[in-house]
Amino acid sequence: MTQTIAIIGLGNMGGGMAANLVKNGYAVRAFDLSEEALSKAQAAGCTRASSAADATTGADAVVTMLPAGKHVEAVYTGEVFGAAKPGALFLDCSTIDVVTARRVIEAAQDQGFAMVDAPVSGGIAAAAGGTLTFMVGGTDAAFARAQPILSAMGKAVIHAGGAGNGQAAKICNNMLLGATMVATCEAFAMAQKLGLDPQTFYDISSVSSGQSWSMTSYCPLPGVGPATPADNDYQGGFAVALMLKDLKLATQAAQSVDASVPMGNAAEALYQALANAGQGGKDFSSIIKMLG
Repeated sequence: MTQTIAIIGLGNMGGGMAANLVKNGYAVRAFDLSEEALSKAQAAGCTRASSAADATTGADAVVTMLPAGKHVEAVYTGEVFGAAKPGALFLDCSTIDVVTARRVIEAAQDQGFAMVDAPVSGGIAAAAGGTLTFMVGGTDAAFARAQPILSAMGKAVIHAGGAGNGQAAKICNNMLLGATMVATCEAFAMAQKLGLDPQTFYDISSVSSGQSWSMTSYCPLPGVGPATPADNDYQGGFAVALMLKDLKLATQAAQSVDASVPMGNAAEALYQALANAGQGGKDFSSIIKMLG
């Protein structure tokens, strides 16, 4: 019997995820506040819903991809809990703060529902291509139920531990990414000023101890390494505003557990300066322009 999945939030990530659920044989009921997003989802084979509650009604599982913790909590407590059928599974794929994630999962369990937090890594292209990585927090039983649904949208589904641990893994990973990208950009900019050809520096560092994903898979300079947003004037990819959001979540989490993250703090300050300069919509690798 075909499972019905409600997906709430059809932005750059959610839209691609909904389309891949359809491709993998699920019946998808989709909702977003954007008419354009709804139309795209319908064209991809989803059934339009008039509200989050409407999408949830009768669904076997609910997938959410929303901007922030306040939106996640409002949607679940305000609409989803009351509309969901008994035994429905909830999967929140948003990137939000750990405290809110744990609070919403606890509230779901109190209502008799299983729920996981399952933030993603991979960006817009991976969402469209079904190659996302999901970092999942929740009980073993909830993870086992969530795994096949998430596998329809991604290439890797990893159980990070209990409730909220998916969010913890995501923000730690993205803090590392943000700091590494800054260091990669600094190194390229300095190499050029020292008279070293960027391609030559890439050829050396990509096979040396300075190698990182930011260099070899997402090089911040156009024409060097595989194609990246740098080759498209830093359009698409992972926006500065989204990286800044994740770095702020990391700072908040670090403060809550008294963790020292000076490199993460420095990366946050630099991305804040880039966003303040009106570059929030550009790919995060565009920080090389500010550092060059």
